Amino acid sequence: MERRSIGATALDVGAIGLGCMPMSWAYSRSQQRGDRSLRTVHAALDAGVSLLDTADMYGPFTNELLVGRALKERRSEAFVSTKCGLLVGDQHVVANGRPGYVRRACDASLRRLQTDVIDLYQLHRADPEVPVEETWGAMAELVSAGKVRALGLCAVGARSTRRGATGDGYEGTIRQLERIQQVFPVAAVEAELSVWSQEALARLLPWCTTRGIGFLAAMPLGNGFLTGTLTPGGGFEPDDPRARHPRFTAEMMAANQPLVAGLRRVAARHGSGVTPAQVALAWTLGLGPHVVPVPGTKRERWAVENAGASALRLTAEDLAEIAALPAPRGSWD
Repeated sequence: MERRSIGATALDVGAIGLGCMPMSWAYSRSQQRGDRSLRTVHAALDAGVSLLDTADMYGPFTNELLVGRALKERRSEAFVSTKCGLLVGDQHVVANGRPGYVRRACDASLRRLQTDVIDLYQLHRADPEVPVEETWGAMAELVSAGKVRALGLCAVGARSTRRGATGDGYEGTIRQLERIQQVFPVAAVEAELSVWSQEALARLLPWCTTRGIGFLAAMPLGNGFLTGTLTPGGGFEPDDPRARHPRFTAEMMAANQPLVAGLRRVAARHGSGVTPAQVALAWTLGLGPHVVPVPGTKRERWAVENAGASALRLTAEDLAEIAALPAPRGSWD
């Protein structure tokens, strides 16, 4: 697989990462099986994927434990990205950016991951009760202590959806980045970016590009929609967040089928083995050499297919057709 360098310290990773969250958090819990997910991690590593993206809140904690089982055998092949800053309760999630908590959270993640260093430690969400500079300063101390190699900011879910909001929705994220960049260099930013979610292209991605900051494209397959494997009206399990997402109603999924159809047309030009998902990932890869899409999956088949997108090169005709696709229908809130 193609390798990419992200951040000022030129962190080396495979061009496509693996989002581990679906293995133990958020999506269809009845389908979450540890041994199968562990095989998926190994299959991804075999295919050249190195970046494994997890967080202490996934589970909570069980996702890091799962990744740790794979790292115990193959640490040298993996680039580990995990996150801190969110605490999970029975019916709520709250931010905690207190320096003491950050230090304890890092030590706990290291134990669960069965490693002595985290390659990329991300702040999952800033705590409104703690100046972000204080949280970031504590994270920087972890780098000095040799427990963490580089720091990142996760902006997944941070997009503003306030009624009447102006701009691209990432103004607050950029303000945070400008503040913490003065304390310690930001190596990477993780935010949603896909063919049907392009808001980050307006300012956030250019901000990162001009500063040599890596960009981890979360949900590059549109929560599975761009794979073309979801049927409008097919329904989701009650605990699947897509069951409550405005873009995943039967009406909106049907209305957005032209996007999938366009990706299928592009895929067909590249041969019978190429899929809409691979086209969507190749589109994301083409946004810049510092962009690393991180599709999430719990199945070996999809992990291997996603990894194969790194070899797909879209033509000018392909890109023009994708650019001409209709805008996605449906709100985010």
